Amino acid sequence: MKVLVTGGAGYIGSITAKALEEAGHVPVVLDSLLTGPQVFVRDRIFYEGDIADRDLLARVVDEHPDLDATIHMAARIIVPESVEQPYEYYRDNVAKSLELFDQLERLGKPRVLFSSSASLYAAKEGFEVLEGDPLAPNSPYARTKHMMEQVLQDMAAATELRAIILRYFNPIGSDPDLESGIYAKEPSHVLGQLVMAARGQKDSFTITGTDLPTRDGTGIRDYIHVWDIARAHVKAVEEFDRVLAATGEPSVVINLGTGSGTTVRELVAAFEEVFGHEVPLSEAPPRPGDAVGAYANVDRAHELLGWHHELSLQDAIASALAWGEKRQEILGYE
Repeated sequence: MKVLVTGGAGYIGSITAKALEEAGHVPVVLDSLLTGPQVFVRDRIFYEGDIADRDLLARVVDEHPDLDATIHMAARIIVPESVEQPYEYYRDNVAKSLELFDQLERLGKPRVLFSSSASLYAAKEGFEVLEGDPLAPNSPYARTKHMMEQVLQDMAAATELRAIILRYFNPIGSDPDLESGIYAKEPSHVLGQLVMAARGQKDSFTITGTDLPTRDGTGIRDYIHVWDIARAHVKAVEEFDRVLAATGEPSVVINLGTGSGTTVRELVAAFEEVFGHEVPLSEAPPRPGDAVGAYANVDRAHELLGWHHELSLQDAIASALAWGEKRQEILGYE
């Protein structure tokens, strides 16, 4: 199977491309390199360009007529930045994705697997969310994901386009072979921030939000190893037609996660256990756009994809720490 991976030079995209290869498939990477480093592309088939470039998409399909599906991961993803730069987020995440979806359908490549976000869900007592629960995206980033879901669902209902939408929860960790991971010099991801504080690259790890309605006042998330997320994408493209046939719908939403929630304070405790030392901490109010959080009910992923997460929170933390030691060698900076 040959799969187009938009955003395939990014954190999750590059690791998903590797998971595709390990499953015997061929990833074709399309990335603008706006954020993702080219070194993460490695020796894969690579097109540098914009997902809204219809001529480029036509060339990709012409040169790879055997493409079976597209995994769409290309997006801006930083919540506070989306609050500060909403135009850029709506342009790049929504308007350009609309062009991508339409061109793929016109080119006869209608299978789209979309990487969405659990940040869409409304706050819920107990924090466990199911795919049919109410949505209330509270940042421009989350609203772009919601809009793209709606676009896909409407286009799938009206055209030959078919969509599997994966809503996932806080991927952490790195590629198991430490070939790629978080690449930003100062990661916005919580685990990247913890690694920096642990290694003395910043004064402390800041817990943003300490009086939230959770068991210890800090945000709750479903932290899942990025390799498990990558494996789920592979399962979804392999089972694409069967999944939609089972549902009888032209599009379907599936949660990915561990099925349990971890608060930020609990994550810090687990991190310190794996790291072997305490991490200096500070506290601050929630950042603009931050949600209290949720964790996934993953029954549908089990039923439709036959997928379960295999790696633990401690596994993810250990891989993030190992990547923290390795990334200077690969990226050229700490």
